[in-house]
Amino acid sequence: MLAVRDLHAWYGEQHVLHGVNFEVSTGEIVTLIGRNGAGRSTVLKSIMGLLHRRTGSITLEGREVLGLPSRTVARLGVGYVPEDRGIYTTLTVEENLFLPPEVRKPEFSVRQILEMFPNIRERLASGASKLSGGEQQMLAIGRVLRTGARLLLLDEPTEGLAPVIVEQIGRAVTLLKQAGLTVILVEQNFNFAAAVADRHYVIEQGHVVDMIPNAERDQHAAKLQKYLGI
Repeated sequence: MLAVRDLHAWYGEQHVLHGVNFEVSTGEIVTLIGRNGAGRSTVLKSIMGLLHRRTGSITLEGREVLGLPSRTVARLGVGYVPEDRGIYTTLTVEENLFLPPEVRKPEFSVRQILEMFPNIRERLASGASKLSGGEQQMLAIGRVLRTGARLLLLDEPTEGLAPVIVEQIGRAVTLLKQAGLTVILVEQNFNFAAAVADRHYVIEQGHVVDMIPNAERDQHAAKLQKYLGI
């Protein structure tokens, strides 16, 4: 579905990504793991077209998207949930949910999304500012699902959340995989990543330095300790 080749990216004059290479097949859940500041979130922003200065190649289902604006990338079926969730606190939960346009026929109906996240189903008329961090995360994921996105970019979806909410997010990601959606996940919580992912790409200082199949993670425990300090 997605192939990233020799991707370089800059914030102003700061060169952050230095030739990143990886690929994701349709229906896979792939994580980008590594220490803070390694460039993982920058990879997601680059795929989404949120950084102006990039070189290399990003192909989505065979189409080059590197030079496209983010609104066009979204219309091709890419959904992005940023680390700050991007919730509009002046709107209600329902208004947030229906704000972005539908770009493709959604895999999940609104009813199914609300069944997946019952916390937000009960608060549709509430102001989004009243949601907890976990509820905002559920709303952010539900919002991109409603658009019909087939590739989801999730940036630190469990950061700062209570264990019970992390479990709910994990169940939701598993449902996405069962439905055939593709997910690229930036995640610091490796236990969560290991519970849902097929493969893990390790990023250090703007480079992909390793790829570890999830089924082989126990065999690579020493390397994971070195990469992540877990």
